[in-house]
Amino acid sequence: MYDTDQDYHPMLIAGAPAHSDATIEVKNPFTGMLFGRVPQSRPEHARRAFEAAARIHPRLTRRERTDILLGTASALRRDQDRLARLITAETGLCLKDALHETGRACDVWSFAAHMLIQSDGEIYPSDIGATPHDRRIFSMRTPLAGAISAITPFNHPLNLVSHKLAPAIATNNRVVLKPSERAPLTALALGRILYEQGLPEGMLSILTGAPAPLGDAMFTDPNAELVTFTGSVHVGHHIAERSGYRKLILELGGNDPIIVLEDADVDRAAYLAVQGATKNSGQRCTAVKRALVVDSVADEFAERALHHMLKLSTGDPSDPSVDIGTVISREAAQLIARRVADAVDAGATLLLGNQPDGASYPPTLLDHVSATSELVIEETFGPVLPIIRCPNDVDEIISIANATQFGLSAGVCSNRLDHVTKLIDGLAVGTVNVWEVPGYRTELTPFGGIKQSGLGHKEGVLEAMRSFTQLKTYSLPWSV
Repeated sequence: MYDTDQDYHPMLIAGAPAHSDATIEVKNPFTGMLFGRVPQSRPEHARRAFEAAARIHPRLTRRERTDILLGTASALRRDQDRLARLITAETGLCLKDALHETGRACDVWSFAAHMLIQSDGEIYPSDIGATPHDRRIFSMRTPLAGAISAITPFNHPLNLVSHKLAPAIATNNRVVLKPSERAPLTALALGRILYEQGLPEGMLSILTGAPAPLGDAMFTDPNAELVTFTGSVHVGHHIAERSGYRKLILELGGNDPIIVLEDADVDRAAYLAVQGATKNSGQRCTAVKRALVVDSVADEFAERALHHMLKLSTGDPSDPSVDIGTVISREAAQLIARRVADAVDAGATLLLGNQPDGASYPPTLLDHVSATSELVIEETFGPVLPIIRCPNDVDEIISIANATQFGLSAGVCSNRLDHVTKLIDGLAVGTVNVWEVPGYRTELTPFGGIKQSGLGHKEGVLEAMRSFTQLKTYSLPWSV
């Protein structure tokens, strides 16, 4: 007998409701109250989902795919408020951030549709080699032979899922999705929208539950050809070790600096740093995790950062006026608080914050933080801005910025072209933004990191569409 109450949401295998012998609870991080329940998937559910995907080979025309993609974008705009409130209830993110996320997700689906207008092939002449031929060589992109296994985290439960699904559907691929057990309901809502837009049911399955009972089934199934994962370095390493001969796209952690040089407009830089550190409750791989500020302007920067941080409101995430919601759990808040306390014990100055209350963690500002403290060496997933004072030496700043295992993105606040170009060249990251937060990008542009921040092709709609396909070349006789 399966649950029939309104709080229970079955997973979806090839469009059909699917159940398990156990369920897990989804609780609102702010209230602690039960918000929903979903089945706990098992290896047999993954096997069924991948077998269902293997049975179909989609041949949707570009027009049919475009209609599904644009229809989904339209439905997300139509349901924006409902979906944003769902995100807030599942994750504790403030409604402002959740509404922003739904807008970004609309872009993902719209951009994927527009990319289908462009030809995905190339044409090459054959009369240029040592032995010219009267031929012409063409390339074309085809769907993967197997299915895509997509695994997503809690912090962007709509946008990150969209970044996996939209490029896959645009390229006629099949997907088995495993969203975070912390935020499965948003993914299920998106899945239902896709079916309503005419997506063939075998092209998408959504499995729910915690990862442990599922084991390695999401990345060892013989019908899974590509694994795309966004999440922690630890899990990413496990997937890489266990997945065998499969294509991998791993988007892992970040420890992103914002760098403030002597010539910077300090107030503008401080505002960017605070926004970059606190949006989404600081729970983004691209959040500002470190402010590297030259000594000569560090006092002013700390004062202006405190000024901007004091303006941020906290409280009930569902209140439209609140700027900072919760982090994902009480345990996450306690980990952040412990790292901040350790940094203070090591000599840092706490200027604001570090007073957790359940899953609520306030905006927190520290100065004189050691570049080797756990707070800044590890990825601290919360609304914390640590200030690291640096000498006025671009080479030394680059050395400090690069001294972590991560290499995702960075922000630079300077107007000196010589310093800016030196930083762009020297920073070991995938993205550098000048006079912007490290995470700035559009949903179309390439995105990804190096070192422990990523492996495989970058994300962004266009790059994902390329990486979700096989490149085939063929040649024809051609008179010239």
